[in-house]
Amino acid sequence: MTDFGPVRQTGPLLDAHLVVDRGGFRLDLRIGIDKGEVVALLGPNGAGKTTALRALAGLQPLTAGHITLDGRILDHPDRRVWTPTERRPIGVVFQDYLLFPHMSALDNVAFGPRRHGMRREPARARAASWLDRVGLGEYVSRKPRHLSGGQAQRVALARALAVEPALLLLDEPLAALDARTRLDTRTELHKHLAEHPGATLLVTHDPLDALVLADRLVIVEDGRVVQEGDAATITARPRTDYVARLVGLNLYRGTADGHTVLIGDGFTLTTAERLDGEAFVAFPPSAVALHPERPDGSPRNVWAATIAGIQRHGDNLRVQLDGPIPVAADITPAAAAHLHLIPGQTVWAAVKATETRAYPAAT
Repeated sequence: MTDFGPVRQTGPLLDAHLVVDRGGFRLDLRIGIDKGEVVALLGPNGAGKTTALRALAGLQPLTAGHITLDGRILDHPDRRVWTPTERRPIGVVFQDYLLFPHMSALDNVAFGPRRHGMRREPARARAASWLDRVGLGEYVSRKPRHLSGGQAQRVALARALAVEPALLLLDEPLAALDARTRLDTRTELHKHLAEHPGATLLVTHDPLDALVLADRLVIVEDGRVVQEGDAATITARPRTDYVARLVGLNLYRGTADGHTVLIGDGFTLTTAERLDGEAFVAFPPSAVALHPERPDGSPRNVWAATIAGIQRHGDNLRVQLDGPIPVAADITPAAAAHLHLIPGQTVWAAVKATETRAYPAAT
């Protein structure tokens, strides 16, 4: 038995509860995606992103839960419902594209419609139309080995979209590209995703891809959702160390009492916001000023720290500090030269209360 047939759709286009047990790892992820919405699934290596994508595609059976897409139950172990990959209205773009090397671009794109029962000539006509839409109308006869990385990515996207999927799955679709090609292809991909009427799930580790391409972010760690929301919400209020690193913030959890947050063994940070109870405090590395001696002046957070490492970070240097709290600080090369910074050196770190952001730890 492969499906229960259509049911009345009252919620999102994709309504899924993915439960997968693999050895000592369990994925337990609830996700819903509306028509026309792009959701980015982010998380560290081993968080369960690829397992989730494979489960949706029908390449990894669920242990429990369900997958309902466009009102149709595709997977429901408790009811012994499972739909084979080729019968799911899903298109997939894999990280390495997986184009058939012996087929032309045209036949690669036509492959999906043919597998869905379309006759050869109509399938090739649809494929030609999609190659035109992704700007590759002149490349229909080329084999994958004669395509650039960006062109191969667009062929893979056209192949996924040619089946008119209700759900489009993108597995690190830009990871194999060089920096310049990635920039151009990201722009192209954004345009095509905006025109896709179905739901889209983007699996990525790159925050820039997620911020540019997605309407909503879902962060997973250890197989579970730890935070979700639009980009503004996630970047303003990260709730785990991974999310803080993802958006480039220093993050600490402590106990707030008015404008003071106690962190660890007696160390406190003064904040602009007034809070009580469990709280997070966040501030960007650019808010951390370094001094050779304890600075005087307006009240601020000041503490002695030891330089643990220095590395290039864009046009600046990122200095990793050990001390009562671990901190990343961004300073200019000129400031680093003036301070004569070397690993193991003691400096004074300072952060103004107005540069911090404090918010309740409770969700």
